[in-house]
Amino acid sequence: MNKIATIAFLFFGFSIFTTVSAQTIAVNPTGVNVNSQNPTTVFLTFGQIPAGYFPAEAIWCGELVPAMPPALGLQCRPGTIYGALPARFNRSTPSGNSGFTDIMAIPPSVVRRAYQAAVQGESAGFFYVRRFVSTAGGPDQFVNVTCRMTGGGARVPFALTNVELKTPKGEPILFLKADEKLPEIVAEIQYNGTGRLKGRWEIVQPGEELPDDRDLLTEATLPLEQRGTQRRYTQIARFNEFLQPLGKYKLPLKITTRIPTLAAGQYLLLLRIEATDDKESDSNLAVLGVGSGIVHSGAVASFPMPTLKFFVSGEDIKEKWADTALVFPPTNTAVEKGQPLIFTWKELPDATAYRLEVLDESEKVILSAITLAPTNSYRAPSWFWERYGASGLAWRVIAIDESGKLISQTKARKLLISK
Repeated sequence: MNKIATIAFLFFGFSIFTTVSAQTIAVNPTGVNVNSQNPTTVFLTFGQIPAGYFPAEAIWCGELVPAMPPALGLQCRPGTIYGALPARFNRSTPSGNSGFTDIMAIPPSVVRRAYQAAVQGESAGFFYVRRFVSTAGGPDQFVNVTCRMTGGGARVPFALTNVELKTPKGEPILFLKADEKLPEIVAEIQYNGTGRLKGRWEIVQPGEELPDDRDLLTEATLPLEQRGTQRRYTQIARFNEFLQPLGKYKLPLKITTRIPTLAAGQYLLLLRIEATDDKESDSNLAVLGVGSGIVHSGAVASFPMPTLKFFVSGEDIKEKWADTALVFPPTNTAVEKGQPLIFTWKELPDATAYRLEVLDESEKVILSAITLAPTNSYRAPSWFWERYGASGLAWRVIAIDESGKLISQTKARKLLISK
């Protein structure tokens, strides 16, 4: 190497060193293992962000080069860019003392391009680069995280990549009667890594303020100081399960107590996931100078947890009437043969007429009579006992609306006759 080339090389190397070292924003962790076949989500913390600096775009790429002065740090080499963080996955937010929390959600398209590049002989790792810009005219700063592709097992951060609530018949909305039990409901979860899945099932009752997207995020997705501030609702069950590095798990709703669904109206079933310890996704705040201790972010997710809507109808007046309408003759009391017989039943608000029917042993109608509402009784004719005095009779009442349509019907009750 000649003298001029040596001087140029040393100058270029010094330029790179001073450009990178002058960078004031750091990140933790600086490198993570990611799934080479599926999406991966990682909790990141950026620290010592100068006043007036704000995060801009985030990009994945295969190679890094020194940022063009006066920018600081390493940026993506043009031609090796795999993709950018989708806006719908951007959960970045200020955190702590001059800190910044970022949820790195690697989409399948980026993973696929990185894997294809590795198959072709390029590096098995790639990079996540977040750019910070200044509103006061300061130089842009690029901060990178190394992503090392693995099989998605225990050494990958424990993160949820997809969650769906399933009902027995696949109904998107359930309709229940008052005090009716919920059917078997399962949360089908896809995840990376391994860890403990802790949380609770809650319901939003009629009249309560509905949760927003922030309320439905997993606790590990929030900055440390915001955890525990999400809106809480009525808890109906808890869970604490250890998930092995298999990638899929079905979490059933196990209810051990009576749930408060007596009021009619719209309810929401919520799946609330709590943060757990996970070494692979820890952020060290002390290293960054934005706090103290470790932020545990097991069960992080880049999306809100799904909800299941169900409606509870109030007490069905028509059904209740059908069960309790018959008054006299009562169930266990015999009427004396030959004495006046007056059938009596309760009123039904929507009925405009009632049809009384007397049935024989073969359930054939042998006597039928119509009364107009609000009349709710019928006196049997004087010849009733002479013609129908045999045992084995039963009676029922049918409620009819103004169009002649049957709206409710009682069950047949046996007519007990004393000799």
